[in-house]
Parts: sequence; C-alpha cells; structure tokens
Amino acid sequence: MRLVQITIPTGKRDTVRRLLEDEGLEYTMTDETSRREFEAVAYVPLPQPAVEPVMDKLRALGMSDDAITVVVEASTVVSERFEELAERYAEENDEDRIGREELRSSAADLMPTTRNYLILTIVSAVVATAGLLLNSAAVVVGSMVIAPLVGPALSASVGTVIDDHGLRVRGVTLQALGIGCAIASAAIFAGFVQMANLVPPGIEILDIDQIRERLAPDFLALAIALGAGVAGAVSLSTGVSAAIVGVMIAVALIPPAAVVGIALAWGDTTLALGSGVFVLVNVLSINMAALAVLWYQGYRPETWFRTSTARVETLTRIGVLAVVILVLSVFLAGVTFASYEGALAEEEIRGEAAAVIDEHQGLVLMDVTVEQSDHPLRGTPETVVLTVGKAESVDSPPIAHELQERLESEPRVEVHFVEVQVRE
Repeated sequence: MRLVQITIPTGKRDTVRRLLEDEGLEYTMTDETSRREFEAVAYVPLPQPAVEPVMDKLRALGMSDDAITVVVEASTVVSERFEELAERYAEENDEDRIGREELRSSAADLMPTTRNYLILTIVSAVVATAGLLLNSAAVVVGSMVIAPLVGPALSASVGTVIDDHGLRVRGVTLQALGIGCAIASAAIFAGFVQMANLVPPGIEILDIDQIRERLAPDFLALAIALGAGVAGAVSLSTGVSAAIVGVMIAVALIPPAAVVGIALAWGDTTLALGSGVFVLVNVLSINMAALAVLWYQGYRPETWFRTSTARVETLTRIGVLAVVILVLSVFLAGVTFASYEGALAEEEIRGEAAAVIDEHQGLVLMDVTVEQSDHPLRGTPETVVLTVGKAESVDSPPIAHELQERLESEPRVEVHFVEVQVRE
C-alpha cells in the first residue's frame, strides 16, 4: 500500500476532486498556504498497482510539473472501500509491480556517488584478484559482496525504458568506468604481487582452477549474466531488495574482470582477450535482459508523445545488444565445442591406453594423465602421460609408439614404467 501526497495547482482543486471520486478513491484534502501557485494538498491511500495509473490520469488533467508528489509506503489502511479498490486494481495490473515514479527513485537510490563507487569497485577487484591467485573460492565470493555494480546496470535500463536521459547516461558511464577500473586495478595489483614474489616464482596461472575456469568460459556462462539481468529487473520493479541480486551481477563481472587484469600482468594477451570477451558478453547480456524485462512489464515514459521515442530506442538497443552478444557468443560456443571435443578425445585416449596395456602380460596401467591445450579454442590433447607398473623381470615394450598409432589425434605420449613387487 502507498500513501500519495499531491500538491494541487490553483484552479485544479475541483477537477482533481472529481477525478478521485470518479475513480472511487478515498482521500483527504487540506488547504495549502505556503505557496501561491498551489491551493490544496490531497492525501490518497492507494494499492501499489494503482499508483501509476492514477498518477497518469492526474497528469492528463494538466497537473504542473512543478507539483510536488510524495509516495510513501503505508503499513495499514482500515477501510472496506479500500479493500474493494485493491481487488479491482489487482485484477487490472500486476499487484507486485511498483509504479514508474518509485522505479525511478529506486534505481537512483542504487546509484552510489562516483567516489564511493570507484573505491568499492577497486577494493572488490583487488580482493577478487587475491582470491583468484590464492585459489580461494571464499575470498572470491567475498569480493562480490562489496562490488557496487548492480546500481549502474539497472539504472541504465530504467533510464532507457522511461526515457530518462540523465539516469541512462549515468548508468552507462559508471558501468564502463567501473569495468575499466576493475581491470586496471587487478592488473596493477597482480603485477605488484608478481614483482614482490608474493606468489611462487614461475607459477602458471592456468594451473589455478579459479582462474582457469574464467579464462575459457563456455556457452553456459551466458545463462549466468542473463539470469542476473532478469533477476535484477524483477527485484527492482517489485520493490524487493536488490542486495542479493547485486551479488549475482558481481559474479558475472568482477572475477572475470580480475582475471583479465591477472592475464595482462602475466603478459598473456591471448588469455586476457578471451576473458575480456567474457566480461563484455556478461555486461551486454545483463543490460539486454533488464531492458527486455522492464519493457515487458509495461514501464513507459510519463507522457504519451515520448512513448514512441522510448519504444524505438528500447527495441533498437535490445536488438543491437542481441546482435553483438550473438557475435561475441561465437567465442563462447567455440570454447564449449572445444571442451566437448577435448572430453571425447580424453575418453578415447583412456580407452585405447587400457587396450594397449591389456595386450601385454605383466603390465598394469596405474594412471593416465591427459594434458589439454592451453588455448581455449583448441580441444585436442597435447600430452598423454601413462604410468605403467611392471615386475623387474618384465621387459619395457614400446607402449608410447603403439598408443600413438591407435589415436586419431597426435598428442605427445610419455610412458613412465614403475617396478612393482608383489609378495605371494
């Protein structure tokens, strides 16, 4: 429930009263004496779905843009008539959806000051970088909690659908600034860590699981960003706290951005490019999903003549974002196919290795290690290492040559023989 307080311009008192009575609304009206251009203040308790339709009808009466409207949450309204009104508007509108004015206010409240936004973004990127280098999932999750990226991501979409140029521009600007600062701060911190020998010298970043999975993201990673955008838009439009959703949005942006910085610090531009594509796809997917959800929920500009402009801009932006995401997703699809191809090749290698060993008496296959290519789009294994047990009296047959002849691909095959003693 909401309590709407409206200042009524001079000469509009009777008109507003008739509208409120025609709508079957209960209200209280008092005189306004502080400003000459206003003559009264109306206090109208409304169900949440009724706020936007009633405000649109009041605006259609010629209410001045200078009129002050305050919408506050009401805990209780005791009235049988109000209950009937709530049921009527619940049938006509989504009862969980907040009004346009509240949506704009909620989106603006999520936008921190530029100074605080940059500080929190840099801190979250540094913490994420430390967590990734430590291979600590708990620290990485902690970095997501303090990341302030949800506000700009949702504000840009809200500004687009309701045609609020200032809100849209600020949201897009802060998103670009935040991602850029996250990557730069991660690269600087990772470079410092490397120079100060805070990690073992010669460490390979691909050996760290938390980093490797974000250097070569597959197509399923796109679902995380789309889900974050949808959840963010729904939580904002229903008045639910966006704090938890903010963590989900940070999941899609902060760790991959930190990985880009780490790859740059290690001088691996190829891996930095792969993770950078992942970050860009996530940013665009979050914005596209939020735009589509808010437009589907029926949010439009205040005045009808701006609706057509907002419709063209919104649908154009959704279309452009979808095309760009589709193009960039070719990379994700390539990684997905490479992962699938690599899994099939590894399964074939393990099967053929077991078959080769079975052909020789006195040999026991103890372990098979398949080392995949470091390139995210290459799914063929590069090295196969077999550990084979044998008795001291058994000769060492050319297992590496026999296995390589059986395989369709041509990985490098190493065979390590281990003497096994068995006491009967």
